[in-house]
Amino acid sequence: MSFYRAALTITTLLSMALTANVMATELLAKADTRMPATTVYEPAEIQSVSNVVVRKGERRLYLMDGKEVVRSYRISLGDNPEGHKLYQGDERTPEGNYTLDWRNAESDFYKSIHISYPSERDRELASAWGLDPGGSIMIHGLPNDAGDLAFAFKGLDWTDGCIAVTNEEMDEIWQLVSNGTPISIHP
Repeated sequence: MSFYRAALTITTLLSMALTANVMATELLAKADTRMPATTVYEPAEIQSVSNVVVRKGERRLYLMDGKEVVRSYRISLGDNPEGHKLYQGDERTPEGNYTLDWRNAESDFYKSIHISYPSERDRELASAWGLDPGGSIMIHGLPNDAGDLAFAFKGLDWTDGCIAVTNEEMDEIWQLVSNGTPISIHP
């Protein structure tokens, strides 16, 4: 191919790319602006979180201000998510009313906030079966060693009974939820 023909081909390709770019810009300008806006609350805009609600079947954790949802997160649960936690090692997330009672900034799972499981009733149930109820149930982020595989955890049930969110979501929960906040966990 001659130099002239090569230059002509390159010019034609550049012209086609520029035309495609202009067309894409025009299409975006005409895009339907009727899509509903997503309400994004900045942490500073949220007045308070009065309680936390978890709906295991929905795989959702809700931060509430009274009856109003101020934040919602997709969660991961234990490998055996259905039913109430009965004993240590059953890989279930407890169900019932608890308190978020302390936090660990040096957790093996990014950051974590402890759920006050087991209650006295949980201890009695496990004891009746001769079992240990367990007790290190947390809301936490991803494993510290997740690295480039962090994306693979989203949407999977992988914990030993805890409630997991992304690290970014955990930062937000950490900031918005105080120790002593009630948490109710539903099937």
